[in-house]
Amino acid sequence: MNYKNDTIIIREFAPQELPLFSALFENEKVTRYLPYKTPDEYEEMFDKALSDYKTGPFSRWGVFNAQNNDLAGMCLVRVFLDNPDQLEIGYTLGEEYWGRGLGTEVCKALIEYCLSLHQQKDIVAVTDPENTGSQKVLMKNGFRRVENLVREGRELAYFVWQK
Repeated sequence: MNYKNDTIIIREFAPQELPLFSALFENEKVTRYLPYKTPDEYEEMFDKALSDYKTGPFSRWGVFNAQNNDLAGMCLVRVFLDNPDQLEIGYTLGEEYWGRGLGTEVCKALIEYCLSLHQQKDIVAVTDPENTGSQKVLMKNGFRRVENLVREGRELAYFVWQK
């Protein structure tokens, strides 16, 4: 996935950007709503993203500030773990980028990307039930909350994009 506007750039991570990726998840406020992962698990996630670029079209990508090229976060598109007939989008932003509209822009870019794949699958997203900020971003982008689901013992708010 390659996307660029005046605010964000979404692109593949370069192998040497592992320290940037790992640092994103060192902030407890950033990971508050995410399942716990060790630093080694984040490194495995990064390595998987790099290998996924070769097989496409699903992976994790870096979200960079278009003004200074700093890492603002990461996003993903994958086949939904709970239903292979759906595509799941997700994103994580560094705390310094919260409340600046980047989540909305990333969400729009991920929807466009999913539609460009012509997979004829519903686009879905999940959040922690208490992550109201991400839920507002999803609803602003045309998602509707349908029900909660349980994944690995965690209850998650479940959203489906309305065409």
